[in-house]
Amino acid sequence: MGIRYLKKHAALEGHVRVDDAEALARWITAQPTPVVHLGKCEHVHAAVLQVLLALKPRMVAPPPDATLAAVLAEA
Repeated sequence: MGIRYLKKHAALEGHVRVDDAEALARWITAQPTPVVHLGKCEHVHAAVLQVLLALKPRMVAPPPDATLAAVLAEA
């Protein structure tokens, strides 16, 4: 699926591919208070993970994958 950019947050859903990393980085840096929702995210490419770890948007729902959730929670 990828990423849906909504009014209040970006929803990462399904498998988020490397192609989404640059657009996500641009969106996060353009927002005054960026928020991401990972509740339906099954997998993120390492480049997308690096964007999330580097830019640290607020996360309103953790991903269902326990390992990914733990990595993001520690950051």
